[in-house]
Amino acid sequence: MRKILKKLQSRLVVFGLLLAVELVWLLTLVTRLVSYSAVISAAFTVLSLLVVLWIINRDDNPAYKVAWIILIMALPLLGGLFYLAVGHKQPSRKMRRKMEKERIRTEDELLQDPEVIEEIRSCDRRVEGQVRYTSVTGGYPVYKNTLARYYQIGEEMYRDLLEELKKAEHFIFMEFFIVGEGKMWGSIRAVLEEKARAGVDVRFIYDDLGSVALLPANYDRQLEDAGIKCIAFNRFVPFWSLVMNNRDHRKIAVIDGHTAFSGGVNLADEYINEKVRFGHWKDTGFMLKGEAVWNYTVMFLRMWNSQRRTDLSYDSYRPSVWHPQPFEGEGYVQPYGDSPLDDEEVAENVYLDILSQARDYVYIFTPYLIVDHEMQTALCLAAKRGVDVRIVTPGIPDKKMVFQLTRSYYPVLLKAGVRIYEYTPGFIHAKSYVCDDEIAVVGTINMDYRSLYLHFECGTYFYRSPLVADVKKDSLRTMEKSREITLRDTRQGFFGSLFCAVLRVFSPLL
Repeated sequence: MRKILKKLQSRLVVFGLLLAVELVWLLTLVTRLVSYSAVISAAFTVLSLLVVLWIINRDDNPAYKVAWIILIMALPLLGGLFYLAVGHKQPSRKMRRKMEKERIRTEDELLQDPEVIEEIRSCDRRVEGQVRYTSVTGGYPVYKNTLARYYQIGEEMYRDLLEELKKAEHFIFMEFFIVGEGKMWGSIRAVLEEKARAGVDVRFIYDDLGSVALLPANYDRQLEDAGIKCIAFNRFVPFWSLVMNNRDHRKIAVIDGHTAFSGGVNLADEYINEKVRFGHWKDTGFMLKGEAVWNYTVMFLRMWNSQRRTDLSYDSYRPSVWHPQPFEGEGYVQPYGDSPLDDEEVAENVYLDILSQARDYVYIFTPYLIVDHEMQTALCLAAKRGVDVRIVTPGIPDKKMVFQLTRSYYPVLLKAGVRIYEYTPGFIHAKSYVCDDEIAVVGTINMDYRSLYLHFECGTYFYRSPLVADVKKDSLRTMEKSREITLRDTRQGFFGSLFCAVLRVFSPLL
């Protein structure tokens, strides 16, 4: 294991050096050109001015625009060029074209049952409005007849995931951001190989950058040789790339169309506390059995077929094909995806809606708290209305600078009445909302700019499902193990506050 880690660390160092060399080369080239000619210097300045005007006119998050404008003003000769190199958030045209084509080709696969919407409308018109938005605008229907089981720790989800994979008879679809060699992935890979040899259609997608430090190069070929169909999404190239921002941060496992797993848990040993990195690793997830699994199946197949056209139709993967018996389950379940390909921030809008409609409480788990003005205002307004808003963040950070940035948002939230806790035993990687004993969201979506604006993400909205009570119980138990933060804890001194102010300005770029 130590040898593997050393090799992986060496790869990271090499990639870092290559990126540094490229940046130094770019800076040297531009500096020499500018010093060579006043005309060239003026041209770069005009370019920066035009880029600033372009940024102002774009329909982007204001915080993102401000960060780039300040950077370009500070570096007028290089800022505009730097934005053109790495600042454009949209995926490449090729990626957009392929994924949009697949979405349009299969738009009839996800159709909303109007009777379900009407049932929710009779219960709560505001919830009906939210699920209608996610169904119509986001493209993911809401369902009944789905059993949901919540996992308050990664070890529990891993155990059931392994058992359900062993039961697979027809197909297994898996899509994960991080895959790392060790006990967890080793045992899952063994099952996948066994199932592939038995004729099960096994497909696997992992994010190449998310796993670059944990897997050997060209790992997808190793899995293909073992019979597992595999795609390394958005392959990492150690040079500045416009599409490196857009990662596949989803965690999805679909088994025979009727069973699905998702949540915050990746396929690496720290997620099941087999490897200790930042104290105790607290993560959550869930299993679905029933009609709502179809959303995750389509989500996976659209990603797969946009990269490797395989399926003319998705009909053979529907939940009822290999489970002819009627499904059971209380409440309503709505899995949904969020994508940087459109101009709709579905994930953030779901969170904002929960905060705006809350009456009694909202409890939140998030590993990072790097929010824009809209989200900060929503949190503060909910607390000022008398809603019991509580947020749990890590006690031991995985990224110290990001942790300091997270803490910089504490004072304004605390002053508004938001209660903040830090998970004392270690790192909390869970991403969840629970509200008023009726609504919960569990998924892959962090409260930071990358999750809300740049990554491919997924979550599930639960309404009047028994799972909601489980999320609430877990939230309260976790707070008991955590330390509540006060305003006194947020004092950082002049230089600390200055550093945090700089971080806040450039937080959308981190």
